[in-house]
Amino acid sequence: MKLSELGKEIRRLRKEQGLTQEQLAQKARISRPTLSKIEQGEFGNVSVAKLAAILVALGYEICLERFNPFKKLS
Repeated sequence: MKLSELGKEIRRLRKEQGLTQEQLAQKARISRPTLSKIEQGEFGNVSVAKLAAILVALGYEICLERFNPFKKLS
């Protein structure tokens, strides 16, 4: 999954759960503007810890066991 797709998926999950950006940001202990940027695919210097916190707040976790997280560049 590309990072831009991850942002869209986070947004979809948030809306599915009826959460506002403010509510999810509070649950994940990040700022609402940071969450907004992530949902728009603008990751900048977002840490894996912040992504994990967002996913945990949504009831998910990062799982690398089901796929190969690395794709060889051509």
